[in-house]
Amino acid sequence: MKIQAALAHANKSPLSIEEIDLVEPGPNDILVRVVASGICHTDMTVLNNAPLPWPAVLGHEGAGIVEKVGANIKKVAVGDSVLMTTASCGVCENCVEGQPSYCTSFRDINMSGGYCADGSCSHSQHSKPVFGRFFGQSSFASYALTTERSIIKIDSDLPLALMAPLGCGFQTGAAAVFNTLEVRAGTSIAIFGAGAVGLSAVMAAKISGCSQIIAVDVVPSRLALAQELGATHVVNAGEENVIERIQQITGGGASYSVDASGIPAVMTQAIDALGFKGVAALVGIAGAEASVTFNPTILQSRCQSIRGSIMAGVNGVPEVFVPKLIAYWRAGKFPIEKMVKFYDFEDINQAIHDAEDGSCIKPVLKLPEA
Repeated sequence: MKIQAALAHANKSPLSIEEIDLVEPGPNDILVRVVASGICHTDMTVLNNAPLPWPAVLGHEGAGIVEKVGANIKKVAVGDSVLMTTASCGVCENCVEGQPSYCTSFRDINMSGGYCADGSCSHSQHSKPVFGRFFGQSSFASYALTTERSIIKIDSDLPLALMAPLGCGFQTGAAAVFNTLEVRAGTSIAIFGAGAVGLSAVMAAKISGCSQIIAVDVVPSRLALAQELGATHVVNAGEENVIERIQQITGGGASYSVDASGIPAVMTQAIDALGFKGVAALVGIAGAEASVTFNPTILQSRCQSIRGSIMAGVNGVPEVFVPKLIAYWRAGKFPIEKMVKFYDFEDINQAIHDAEDGSCIKPVLKLPEA
């Protein structure tokens, strides 16, 4: 079938909306008409740095309506409203234990490019392969081909465009607090980076009952929004000594910290900000060659821990966790609308620009109606 897709033809290149071909769904596939797609920092990181076989269709915060289902699909039916998240195999030890975000085949599945064992490709243009099914979906397109492992059915009354970023960014920040750290009420937490992921962590910390929620960033407007969303304190890293300020606020160091920046030097700060028995969750995606330093003696003597957290986090299952976040949103406790700015699909390059220069926290693309 013919679809419209925002094609990337090279690293650091503008995207071009073009017509490409998408294969019909197989017995285990779900065809989704994409209504909206969030733009995630990971999309931009891949676009700017990853050595992909171009052209490619990115996007992994898709939301839409089920158009077709394969013969083996039981989870959803045609007409259902759905969100899409990353893919997982479902059979490895981690998946079986309810840890799909840590699927042992995560990279192979989510970066397969849509290539099949027989050499064919799900996406193509002029009979040549297009790198597709990015993170289980490739949602920068009018239609996406996905599977039951990536699909989350939601109520039909929910605004799909607003819900779209729950597939990755909003989910990831909240999961670091709720699932990976399992923060306790009355504790302190320092959150580095007040973008979509960090602000989601702020809201989760407020829901969890943290008594001190410290947001760290260099953009005053983001720090102001962090306070509106629940931060009890803010630290401008461009103007203050971050560690000294956090120690002053907490009386020695934070119970927990979250890095949502992906910057190694900031990750080091997130570790240094911890107090006795403190636990840090590193969420931001750094480059493959990045390294983070910490003092092992301090880590040992203060009984501190460092954890990695992605997507739904430790013991988090997206199709169980995301509905919980939606329930918090319905109750007014997780106001994601305060972070979102909508763009027409044709304005995707402007949306990416605004995300990169920090003028937009979470851009969401609205696709034209079929």
